[in-house]
Amino acid sequence: MIPSPTAAPHSLHPWKFFRAGGFDQVKLETGADLLNLDQLDQKLWVALACPTAGIEFDLKTAALIDSDGDGRIRAAELIAALRWAGSVLKDADDLVKGRDGLALGAINDGVPEGRQILGSARIILRQLGKAEADVITVSDAAAATQSFANTVFNGDGVIIPESADDPAVQQVVREAMAAVGSVMDRSGKPGIDAVKLEEFFTEAARFDAWAGTSESDAAKILPVGPATAAAAAAMQAVKAKIDDYFGRCRLAAFEARLSPLLNRTEDEYKALLTKDLSLSAQEVSGFPVSRIVPGQPLSLVSGLNPAHAQAIATFRSAAVEPLLGSREALGEDDWVALQARLAPYAAWMAAKAGSRVESLGIARVREILRGPARSAITALIARDRELEAEASGVALVEKLVRFHRDLILLANNFVNFRDLYDDGAPAIFQAGTLYLDQRSCNLCITVVDPAKHAVMASLAGAYLAYVDCVRKATGQKLTVVAIFSQGDDENLMVGRNGVFYDRKGLDYDATITKTVANPISLRQAFWLPYKRFVRWVEEQIAKRAAEADAAASQKLAAVATSAASKAAAPAGAAPQKVDVGTVAALGVAFGAIGGFFTAVATLGKDLWAQGAFAMIGAIVGVMALISGPSLVMTYIKLRKRNLGPILDANGWAVNAKARINVPFGTRLTAIAELPPGSTRDLVDPFEETRRPWKLYLALVVVVLLGWQRWADKLDAHLPKPLRHSHHFPDTSAGAKADPAKPETNSVPKAAPAP
Repeated sequence: MIPSPTAAPHSLHPWKFFRAGGFDQVKLETGADLLNLDQLDQKLWVALACPTAGIEFDLKTAALIDSDGDGRIRAAELIAALRWAGSVLKDADDLVKGRDGLALGAINDGVPEGRQILGSARIILRQLGKAEADVITVSDAAAATQSFANTVFNGDGVIIPESADDPAVQQVVREAMAAVGSVMDRSGKPGIDAVKLEEFFTEAARFDAWAGTSESDAAKILPVGPATAAAAAAMQAVKAKIDDYFGRCRLAAFEARLSPLLNRTEDEYKALLTKDLSLSAQEVSGFPVSRIVPGQPLSLVSGLNPAHAQAIATFRSAAVEPLLGSREALGEDDWVALQARLAPYAAWMAAKAGSRVESLGIARVREILRGPARSAITALIARDRELEAEASGVALVEKLVRFHRDLILLANNFVNFRDLYDDGAPAIFQAGTLYLDQRSCNLCITVVDPAKHAVMASLAGAYLAYVDCVRKATGQKLTVVAIFSQGDDENLMVGRNGVFYDRKGLDYDATITKTVANPISLRQAFWLPYKRFVRWVEEQIAKRAAEADAAASQKLAAVATSAASKAAAPAGAAPQKVDVGTVAALGVAFGAIGGFFTAVATLGKDLWAQGAFAMIGAIVGVMALISGPSLVMTYIKLRKRNLGPILDANGWAVNAKARINVPFGTRLTAIAELPPGSTRDLVDPFEETRRPWKLYLALVVVVLLGWQRWADKLDAHLPKPLRHSHHFPDTSAGAKADPAKPETNSVPKAAPAP
């Protein structure tokens, strides 16, 4: 059993963790933290694999880390890259700084590989005219690598045509690439290496040997010389039909009654005659090549099936006459003899070797085999190999300066997601910012196939919008998925346009092409029930309006019909009476409406009598009953939003529940706000004219209160000085009634009537 790379659970390295996104993440603050990642249990890593493309990370560095070249970086490959970089640096803490620019003094010359890198770095700086420099950058190393790669001898063992000065050798290199394929030179040009050279000359030698066989036994293999190939081809073209002809003749000789059937029936010919036939009569190509007669040779000049007449004529001139002499008919014995004459050629062709160089022709192949090209190309490959150490040194310099700059960036977006959760640089999977619907979405991820991506990403529980981004000036295109985590989705629909800014600041025209609907925010959840109610009311009003419109149309038609009938009817017809049922229904409807408003008014009066706090509490309670369930369900869903499925659908292997909770979601999507210190003019000259319903409501309240005051129904609730009449006791706070003392201002009871 192969042990796990994290089989040592008891790491001696003291780790530090921070909590973000609802889970613990390891801090990478020192070089020791990076070099001991192989001791950190991979269950504590945030990701275990990521793609090399579609992320904001240097492609060349990613390719260097991706040791197996499969387009994915795994945990083991990141660990190996960190180990190697740490081994050729004096202080591993330099890796944590992530700076572009490696000091020559930081290279560990105490190990052979470090000495090679240091020597190559000095050569590079000297060639760039920076002999006095003590720091080498990524651009310096990349320029040297490219410059060295563009030379004809660059240490990779691959020879391109330009590597040879002799045009004849250059031609052989090109012919070898065409015959057996090529390999890419470090410069990006096609060429051949030692393996391809050996393959080409082996093919050439085999082809030469095979061709020599026909020359040593030409009378047998090539009975008609160079024309044997044409004769064999002509015979092969008609072989099946001639075999069929003689087979049918034998069967007819065996049983004469079968002759009509062997020649096809009359009904089959009648079916063909109902159609238009082509000039070559291909419609009868499946019929016998000639009429079947027992014991009769095959005529080569007459009575032939028109679909095969031309092929038989070619066969006669190319094969029969050169091998059997001039004749107009071919017997079965002649046919067998002819095949026997061409059988050695067929066997020789079946044993063909070196066919990949056949297009060169035997003369050119032998010229190459006997010429000096092979030894010349071998010498060029050896000369190129002599520079392998120098090329390796240049490549190692670029590898180290790239790792020195980029490894910490990858680690902080792989082992942990520090860049996602802090307020610094965005994470490597964040492609840019989308501005749409008065919001800016900061969590936008590049997507190749939106339909495939959405299958997995829909499990994230977040509201996703897939957006096509185009720069029309340059034709640049990309597709991103944006996560909306603030606001609502009322104006988010397919076809909405916005602007996308990538990490370089380039702007793109952005259009929503697909959405995955999920709750966005608590604010949306609070107002959702009311919006649903308003939509329901609007739908009902529209429905009733449509029904009323249809009914009105029917009534108009009925009135028109009735008017026409009345005009035609005799005078004195009795008028139609009012429908009592309709009047009763209207009365019930108005009564229900009046009852509803009476109940509301009574409830309001009772609450008002209990104080303002009771009224406010009642309103809050009603709103809680309406919006509470929606808020609770939405809050539960928002807490479960997870970034993992979105990244997994893009080729990542996220190892943690990277939640997008409510506080974090508010940072990922920003809504429009006026800047601090701004002023706002509230007068809108184009505002729609509205009825002064507030004034109307105030007037109604004043009238009702006045009526209540006049009817003495408010005196019990007013202070004593404001009472309209004085027969009500003082119910204000602090007033006490003396039961033994009668009211001084009470009105005496009237004497009973006699």
